[in-house]
Amino acid sequence: MGTPEFAVASLDALVKAGCTIVGVITAPDKPGGRGMQLQQSAVKKYAVEQNLKFLQPEKLKDPVFLDELRSLQADLQLIVAFRMLPEIVWSMPPMGSVNLHGSLLPQYRGAAPINWAIINGEKETGVTTFKLKQEIDTGDILLQQSFPIGENDTAGDVHDKMKEIGAALLLKTMQGIADGSLQELAQETVQSLQQSTGPVDAEETKTPSKPLQPAPKIHTDTCRINWGQPVETVFNFIRGLSPYPAAFTIMNEKMLKVYQAKKEVIIPAHTEGEYETDGKSFLKFACINGYLHVLEIQLEGKKKMSIEEFLRGFRNAGNK
Repeated sequence: MGTPEFAVASLDALVKAGCTIVGVITAPDKPGGRGMQLQQSAVKKYAVEQNLKFLQPEKLKDPVFLDELRSLQADLQLIVAFRMLPEIVWSMPPMGSVNLHGSLLPQYRGAAPINWAIINGEKETGVTTFKLKQEIDTGDILLQQSFPIGENDTAGDVHDKMKEIGAALLLKTMQGIADGSLQELAQETVQSLQQSTGPVDAEETKTPSKPLQPAPKIHTDTCRINWGQPVETVFNFIRGLSPYPAAFTIMNEKMLKVYQAKKEVIIPAHTEGEYETDGKSFLKFACINGYLHVLEIQLEGKKKMSIEEFLRGFRNAGNK
C-alpha cells in the first residue's frame, strides 16, 4: 500500500527479491498538470509496468473494496507513504500490517518526519518498521536503521537516501516476519534502549537521550521564514522545506520562495528581515546574528532561478 515515488523503491525491492505481491493498493487517479489530465500515482505506474494487480479505493471502508481486499488473501500488508488505515483494513491479514516510517520512532511521529528532523538541526535520522495499531505511529517496532544528515542536506536529499535505505529495511523486516526471527518491541522500550544502551538493532547507531519531537503536517503558514532568529536556525528551516513545499518570505509585497541558501555569521548592519544586494551577484537577509544569502529562489509568478538570474531581471532591486 503506497502512493508516491518514495513507496516505489520499497515495492521494487520486494519484486526484485521474488516476493509474491498479491495486490497493490494506491490512490485513485487525480487531475493535474496542464489541461488537468488524470494523473496516475507513481506506485500505480510501477504496478502497471510490472503487471501487478492494483486497487484504487476512494474510501477505505467501502464494502466493495473490503471484499476485493479480502479476496487477495494476503498474509501480510506493507504500508509505505499511503494514508491512515481503518482497523478493519490493517487488522485483516493474519500476519498483520507493517508500516515504514521516515524517522527513528518514537521520535518524529507524524506526517512530515524528514522536514522536521532537518528543521530542528538533527545530525541523523533513520527509518523504522513497525506493526500498525489504532493510534498513529505508535505500534510495536520491528527494525530500525539510522543514517547521518549532512550539514547542507535538504529534505529532498534525505528523502532520496531514505527511500533506498527504507526499501532495504522493509524487505529485511518482511523476511524476518516470514521466518519468525523478529522480536516486536514497544516504542517505550525502544526509547529507553536508545537513551541507555543505544541500538535496538545491530545496524543502528545510538540516539541521544532527548524529549520526543513531533512531526506534524506542514501547512503554508508553517513555511514563512522568521528572520528574528539565529542564521543557523533559518538555514535549517530553509533546507528542511526544500524542495517542497519551500520556505518563503515577502519581498516587495510578493512571495519569495527560497530553495538554497548559505550562512554568514557576522554582526548585521541591518534590522532583522531587511535585505541587501549588489544587484548582480548576491541578495542577503539579516538575521539576529548574521545574514542568510539566498542562492536559488522563486518569486511569485516566476520560475525557479539562481540568484544571478533573478537579479538580472529584478530591476527594482537595491540596497534597503
